Order: sequence, then C-alpha cells, then structure tokens
Amino acid sequence: MTEILQTRLPYDPEGPHALPGVSPLAMADWLQVDEAFAGQMAERARLLSEQRAEVLAVTDGAVPAAAELLQFVLDWLQEYGQGYGISANQVQRPDGVIVPIDRADPMGTLGHLVQEDLCLMERRGDEHVLSAAVLCFPASWHLADKIGRPLTTIHGPVKVYDETLARRVQRLFDGVQEGRPLWRFNALRYASPTLHQPRSRVQPSAEAEYPYLRSERQCVLRLPQTRACVFSIHTYVLARTTAQ
Repeated sequence: MTEILQTRLPYDPEGPHALPGVSPLAMADWLQVDEAFAGQMAERARLLSEQRAEVLAVTDGAVPAAAELLQFVLDWLQEYGQGYGISANQVQRPDGVIVPIDRADPMGTLGHLVQEDLCLMERRGDEHVLSAAVLCFPASWHLADKIGRPLTTIHGPVKVYDETLARRVQRLFDGVQEGRPLWRFNALRYASPTLHQPRSRVQPSAEAEYPYLRSERQCVLRLPQTRACVFSIHTYVLARTTAQ
C-alpha cells in the first residue's frame, strides 16, 4: 500500500504543553488542506465504500446536529475554503473531485468533503456524549466502542485521563462559545503509517521501531442552532526523517 504522508507539521510537536493544552483558534483556520489532501481523501472514499459501518455512525436523536454540521461546513468552505467550488447540489474539492451534496446522509457527505474526521458531542444529562461521527482515521480506538458514550467512558483507557482531567475536558465542552473555536494537538510514534488504525498501539521495544510520527490537530467548536460541539481531527503522519 502506498504511504500517505505529510512532509511537515504546522506546529512544534515537541514544544511544552500542559494537558489538555487548549488554545484559541481563528474560525478561518479551522479546516486544513495540506499536501496529503488527495491521498487522504482517496483513502477516506475507500473506507466509506468498503468499511462504512466501521467509520461512520449516527445515534438516534443526532440527525438535526448532523444536518446542521453539513450546512455549517458548506458555509465555512464557501467563505474560507481555498480551492473549493460550492454550488447548490455539489462541491468541487481542491483535487478536482466532484462530491454530490446528499442531505439525507450528512456525515457520509462530510467524509468526502474534508480531510478532517468529524465527531459530534451533544450534552445528554450531565455529560457530552459522542452522538455521531465520521472517523476514517482513528488512532487506536474503535468508533463502535465509543459511539453513544460520554466523555469519561470514551477516555477511560487513557492513563493520563484521570478524574481531574476529565472534569477539565467536560468544562471545555461546556464552555466553548459559538464563533470562538479552540484547538490542541497530540503526537505519538507509530510503527506503521496506516491512517485507519483502530487497534491499540503496541509499545515497541526500541526507539528505532518508531519510524513514523502521527499527530492529530484537534479542534472544538459550537454549532449555533443545536448547540452541539464539533470535535474535528486532522491527522498528520510523517516519516521519522522528516519529523525530526
């Protein structure tokens, strides 16, 4: 399989940052198009065609938020999306591919429009729940295991995600304001450049077994009508020689 790699990151993954390491983000900088766009979008199309049940899920009650998210992204692309052409029924992407707008399948349409994976978090009771997602490039987690579950159980296996951090992240989702998105990043070494990696990352026995750097640029924003939170994930994978 051909490796789909970027050659650089738009931030310093080695710089100091405290968990959850969240910073303000200009709305114009939300979604990204980088040198791996065409390759990643082709892989997204393959996964949505061959493994749709593994990479897309919508819970009962999430349809209004999913529909709002599709229109929100279309409006964002119309205003800020360089290289995109938007019409009433279709979108031309920067790589020239034409994507029909299927409002009966908002998350599926979104999966073909942008590089980012998109997760909807809606408050149900005391916590935000993962209510819908198109997640083509998971980093060591299964969408089926997390859909419909609250933040604390989604992050249960993560060692650094203790009770204190869980409260901080919940406050983040409670407090994010419309028109004022936030962002953070992570960075991990992986043995394989494969983008769809739902299995847990195995700790290698030596640093030399980490030939790839995988980093997620994660953004959170608030939808104005349903008040759902959007958690977007732009995945970067770099060969070790270019990541250093």
